[in-house]
Amino acid sequence: MLNAQSPDDLPNQDLLLSLSGLEFMQAVLNGTLPRPPISVGLNYKLHSVEDGRVVFHGAPGFAHTNPMGGVHGGWYGTLLDSCMACAVMTKVPKGRFYTTLEYKVNITRAIPLDTQIAAIGQTDHAGRSTSVAHGEIRGIADDRLYATGTTTCLIMTP
Repeated sequence: MLNAQSPDDLPNQDLLLSLSGLEFMQAVLNGTLPRPPISVGLNYKLHSVEDGRVVFHGAPGFAHTNPMGGVHGGWYGTLLDSCMACAVMTKVPKGRFYTTLEYKVNITRAIPLDTQIAAIGQTDHAGRSTSVAHGEIRGIADDRLYATGTTTCLIMTP
């Protein structure tokens, strides 16, 4: 997977708008476009892309803990924001882009450090101006549910 080393390595607006959201996400998956820089520091990678569905795999490490030693809520939130918003991205037509308007996270149990998880995002509604998606973080080995989320994204034209 290609890692961006500087802002110059990220796709420019012309490239972004020349692809459908699904084509964009598939290019990230196959390494034609770089993975999001935040995914390097938070230890997660794009695993699969389908129309309306995206899965990231990752594992929280010690660097992702709060002062009490548990996985920081921001790690859950980032993984859910990524999978849900990228699921929406797969529905965005060529010449348009999106941004997250809001998202909500429900943590159902603590993820033990170094546990391999899947963050699964699924689009529920893809409209002309807004889209809605939901997500889950589940253990890969045991399918345990660690967190759920919902999001609303704004679909825009430059």
